[in-house]
Amino acid sequence: MTTTSSTPGVRPAAGRTRLFWEEAAQDWQSARKEGRRPEFSEYVARTLRSLREGVGREAGTDPSTRTVHRVPLQGDESSRLPERYVAEHHTLTLFGLHQHAASEPVHRPGVGLGTACLLLRRSETLTQAAVERRLIAAATAQDLNELVQHLQRLVPLLRQAGTGLDYTRLFRELTAWDGSGRNRVLRSWGLQYTDPGTPATEDGESAGQEQTPYWVTFDPGSPDAGADLAALRSGTGREPGTVAAMWPFHRTRMASEWRDKGSLTRDLAAEHTALTLFARHQQTHDRRMHIAGNSPGTAAGLLARKAAADSEAKAATAALERRFGALLTSADADELAMHLRSFVPLLNRAAVGLDYDLLRTALRTWDDPRRPDAATGFRQRWDRDFHITASS
Repeated sequence: MTTTSSTPGVRPAAGRTRLFWEEAAQDWQSARKEGRRPEFSEYVARTLRSLREGVGREAGTDPSTRTVHRVPLQGDESSRLPERYVAEHHTLTLFGLHQHAASEPVHRPGVGLGTACLLLRRSETLTQAAVERRLIAAATAQDLNELVQHLQRLVPLLRQAGTGLDYTRLFRELTAWDGSGRNRVLRSWGLQYTDPGTPATEDGESAGQEQTPYWVTFDPGSPDAGADLAALRSGTGREPGTVAAMWPFHRTRMASEWRDKGSLTRDLAAEHTALTLFARHQQTHDRRMHIAGNSPGTAAGLLARKAAADSEAKAATAALERRFGALLTSADADELAMHLRSFVPLLNRAAVGLDYDLLRTALRTWDDPRRPDAATGFRQRWDRDFHITASS
């Protein structure tokens, strides 16, 4: 099978074969540069019709689309097609759906799926809730075939809103979906969708005023409060940024290039952990459990004071001190998060609040090599808060 394009005037990109959607975009651009009416050649238009006919068909079964593939088949592989070939088939059919009746190329380099959905939301073609339902449905697909079914319903909406998509990137993401690369794909979609469009520092984390975090704005009386907290609890123990149900609640600022890569920064990891802890802490309470100024030491001191009123006060206080001491000696942010997950249910039962802004800062900097004294500072302040509160 030939790996070069038969499109007139279109040459493969240096170092690799140009994929069909790249050919189509170049074909349209070439007409405009040559002073002709910008439109697709008959070859591209005919191929797009073939691609749309391949929607819903199994890869490799439609003779009309075989010549459009740029991923080569080696030998007799009829029993099991290469993953890249299958992913390319799905990408081609999605591109055919998206490009249908669109007057300009819909292949837009640099526009990931999360960014495209953000643009769709801003276009007001659909409500924010409707866009998020579709993106989350795609992100929670169990396998590639299910993902493609969701995308087949999404790309016509992108076309309707005049929003393009980077199909070369989508091709790589579909290739990775059923493998170990899925989490990075998910994180990039979520980060792109929540991108506030703000500048960032060189390490990917933004300086300046941040968006108000969810735990500060949480309204216990909201009709959606229970569902929101359940969505956040679903992220407990899971990799930050990969839980689609949590995406609407993230406020982390990050440079767009880091978002596109699906980078896992300290800021994102800290916010993820704080959100899951807050959701566990807040459930069953009709007042907000984020209390500014209540450090873990203050909260543990309040628990100790409550325990002192019980009949087994001495044993309860000793157990609490041991648990709090283990938290203070956490070697890194992961261990700190582990101890906090067992500490927060105690606060929930006792209706004792916690400062989640402070907690997020601690989780972000506890073992940061750029802030070698951060953990020591937190330990000293929290220990002092505990003894002052418990004895007052």
